Amino acid sequence: MCAAALVSASQTATGLVRQLSQAVSELPAQGDDPAVDVRFVTSRGWPTRHPMLTPNRDLTELERARIAQAIADIPGVGGVHWTDGTMLAAGDTDIESLRCESDLLDVLAERTIRFEESSAEFIPGSEELLDELATVLRPCVGAIVAISGHTDTSGSPQVNLALSQDRAQMVRRELIERGIPAQNLRATGYGSSRPVSGIDPADPANRRIEFRVVSTEITKPTPIDTPAAR
Repeated sequence: MCAAALVSASQTATGLVRQLSQAVSELPAQGDDPAVDVRFVTSRGWPTRHPMLTPNRDLTELERARIAQAIADIPGVGGVHWTDGTMLAAGDTDIESLRCESDLLDVLAERTIRFEESSAEFIPGSEELLDELATVLRPCVGAIVAISGHTDTSGSPQVNLALSQDRAQMVRRELIERGIPAQNLRATGYGSSRPVSGIDPADPANRRIEFRVVSTEITKPTPIDTPAAR
């Protein structure tokens, strides 16, 4: 390519990058206090339509996903890269899954479903928490939720594994009764193999249930999925 053509191509790329940078600056998340620094320049200083994002503050996974997707949705933008090495190709982020999981974590921020010792019976207060969790999950149509059961270290590992599975299944049944589609709930027991970090594995706080949104499938409610009035 001749020098004149290289100059022309560079000017065209610079113009495109200027337009893309302007479009990014107009996003709500960028405003007066931008959440991320966005650079449309390669490590060698060449203009590129594949932006590099650097957080300007601590961001949750949901915030990162929303910001990256908003930038990726700008016409002309290619793959979005983060300085930590992760990459988002346009349309790749499952924001709905992250939103559902974020809502679940908000409900469980200071509470968790607990059980009586050596039992799959809930301790008092769990029924109300299950009601709240079901309320959060109902709008998440198609969300595949992993329910994991855990125990403390009292008892044998074999018994604990079976007990944790019973506890996860109990929560699954309770959510199904509250109108959450059965096919969207996965229950697994891990026994005492995954204690809460920072506490004694024998602490009763390890008798718990955890939730994680694995994925979101695009589905539509059917009369079978929709709970009847009661």
